[in-house]
Amino acid sequence: MFSESAELYDLIYGAFKDYPAEVDRVAGIVRDLHPDARTILDVACGTGEHASLLRERHGFGVDGVDLDPAMVRIAAAKNPAGAFHVADMTDFSLSRAYDVVTCLFSSIGYARTLAGVQRALAAFARHLAPGGVMLVEPWFEPGVLQAGRISLKSVERDGISVTRMTHLAVDGRISRLRFDYLVGTADGIRHASETHELGIFTREEMLAAFAAADLAATYDASGLSDRGLYLARPH
Repeated sequence: MFSESAELYDLIYGAFKDYPAEVDRVAGIVRDLHPDARTILDVACGTGEHASLLRERHGFGVDGVDLDPAMVRIAAAKNPAGAFHVADMTDFSLSRAYDVVTCLFSSIGYARTLAGVQRALAAFARHLAPGGVMLVEPWFEPGVLQAGRISLKSVERDGISVTRMTHLAVDGRISRLRFDYLVGTADGIRHASETHELGIFTREEMLAAFAAADLAATYDASGLSDRGLYLARPH
């Protein structure tokens, strides 16, 4: 998925995404729901930025899984105290359980279908310790995304200039984001592109998927940004 951009990910998202504020919000929710929580599994952990800050700012022990090997390498380098694994969120099995399982930044959308979401949630639930809690940040609901929308982000830092143009297409319940990158360094300019597909689900469908995975879930509209947040526990 991020095969063309893993090394650019932190440069791009670090320029506009407020990771510290998100992590403080996650930690506050966890402390309210599970004051004794000490360990977190971050599913679809990306480059491990949330994991780093959860450890540094709040003292959690954080492990992670992600489908992209390059992302996992970056996350593991940032978080040498954690264990980071290449795995599909819809079907993975680790050797331990955690007080908290998170899936942030709308990564659950990469499950693409409701069946995939249910499998993912069931896999998350298998990794919850007794009394554990789950935080899942959803992708946008139907009717929110504007098909044909073009967006542009440009970042320059440490001798690298990156411009990313995004085109959004909507095909039924699948959103497709085509990312095109121009990357400039002292060695020249290169172009790369990749397409990401995320499923679009209603709130009712998501809550039903939690229930099908034997999880009691509530929806927090304030969330971490503008996408809401599902909070869940096993029945």
